[in-house]
Amino acid sequence: MTKPTFFVTPGYGERLRDLLHYSQAVKIGDRVETSGQGGWDDDLTIPESLEDEIAQAFRNVERTLATAGASWKDVVHVNSYHVGGFPPEVNETMARLYRSYMPDHAPIWTQTGVEALGLPEMRIEIRVTAILP
Repeated sequence: MTKPTFFVTPGYGERLRDLLHYSQAVKIGDRVETSGQGGWDDDLTIPESLEDEIAQAFRNVERTLATAGASWKDVVHVNSYHVGGFPPEVNETMARLYRSYMPDHAPIWTQTGVEALGLPEMRIEIRVTAILP
């Protein structure tokens, strides 16, 4: 059995590990799982614009995957959690970013509407599964 290796994203990941005692990613064999990535910056500040928040969450997924030696090209499954429902802006932005970050494949995706996320200002959180070649 392969032993899990945990990863902490520099910046916000270190801060969250110290505050809440969790890691941002785990690698087991060729599989990488991330914890939910919000649209925060290193100070855990959330942008006012929903589109900017979604874009920042994608960048945070990218940063976190990189700590474990993976990237968006390795992503096979996405779970996204949304506060405030699904106005057109949500799916339009998500689809545009999928096409940008994963132009050669379309992952499976589950969207879930939720009442709240880890920070009161958050409207989106994204977690992914990646398989390394």
